[in-house]
Amino acid sequence: MLTARRRTATAAAILAGSLLLASCGGSGGSTSDAKTLRLWHYEGPTSAMGIAWNEAIKEFEATHPGVRVKYEEKSFEQIQKTAQMVLNSSDAPDIMEYNKGNATAGLLSKQGLLTDLTAEATKRGWDKKLSAGVRTTSQYDAGGVMGSGKWYGVPNYAEYTMVYYNKDLFAKYGIAEPKTFDDLTAAMDTFVAKGITPLADSGSEYMAQQYLYQLALSKADRSWVDAYELYQGKVDFHDQAWTYAADTFADWVKKGYLAKTSSGTTAEQAGVSFIQGRSPILFSGSWWYGRFQSEAKFGWGSFLWPGSDLTLGSGGNLWVVPKNSKNKDLAYDFIDITMSKKIQNLLGNKGGVPVAADASAITDPKSKELIADFNTVSKRDGLAFYPDWPVAGFYDTLVSETQKLITGSEKPDAYLSNLQTAYDKGTK
Repeated sequence: MLTARRRTATAAAILAGSLLLASCGGSGGSTSDAKTLRLWHYEGPTSAMGIAWNEAIKEFEATHPGVRVKYEEKSFEQIQKTAQMVLNSSDAPDIMEYNKGNATAGLLSKQGLLTDLTAEATKRGWDKKLSAGVRTTSQYDAGGVMGSGKWYGVPNYAEYTMVYYNKDLFAKYGIAEPKTFDDLTAAMDTFVAKGITPLADSGSEYMAQQYLYQLALSKADRSWVDAYELYQGKVDFHDQAWTYAADTFADWVKKGYLAKTSSGTTAEQAGVSFIQGRSPILFSGSWWYGRFQSEAKFGWGSFLWPGSDLTLGSGGNLWVVPKNSKNKDLAYDFIDITMSKKIQNLLGNKGGVPVAADASAITDPKSKELIADFNTVSKRDGLAFYPDWPVAGFYDTLVSETQKLITGSEKPDAYLSNLQTAYDKGTK
């Protein structure tokens, strides 16, 4: 995976905290005769990214007379499941948002389905605008392993996970904001005693496996993450961290912190349950932040997972240009616009974590809190990527196996053994 020198550079860049202060340039024009740029992304229209990309579309059309952006709405799951087939056909879009990591963008790059963006990254200065930590998921070697090699994608936001909580419900039941892990479990015990399931959860998508991975991270260190994500050591799913995570997760289901019915719940349903005030706590990513700002009608706050230096996070999803894109120059111009200060500042003020904003232009108080917490994670080298990244197909394995933990149809030991089998098979 990453060489020691490359990892040192990554850590140094994160410690420098330069992510939000990179300078930005404008976008160039295109000499293409094409009149339509086909764009796929899966950000909700009220999310920070959705708002920013909609503004970028307006900016693009204003600076490219006669060219129309045809945005085609796709869900994360749709793109995740059909990308290989679509990108290997003549129906590929010109530019697309895609998940980062070895099992996704890395796999597509290895299969020759993505355009090499290395020359454009240098020419347009994208390589200078992104810190080394964020660049990790932009570059892939010949084997599809992230961290070095050619540029196949450009992240234009960053992301990390946090605990969201409903301040009004906490106040109603006399619960203070948790400062420690024991405080968090005590708060959940109080809610259960009042007949309230405290945690919003999604077993049919990413959320449940991220709860479990965070529990493991609370007992792990950077070398553990490097072994798991970067293949730099032996991975034992029956070690202390993974065993603690599986046992604790199963125990939380028994205690009523997580509903057994959440095994079939989607991430959207979990998020809506928090927005509607039905679930007092949700652990998920910064991608929800802007939406909660615009849709939640109660007081809410957020805090980093207590008792853990590590949390899930990375540079955001990537803009990729399919190999079969018919309008690559236009696609490069659109990426440039999303990296401009105007769009990056908008992203920051709408609840996103920008990668190339003017820090002084972020004026929204809650957005400042979001970015401050991200800087806290960055300075302690706390971004630990995501559990499904190491091997292709592991996302589906994690979903199905974690669902069994929720329903109680599988014990933690068997769960860990099945993960070990799938991981070992995928990394050979």
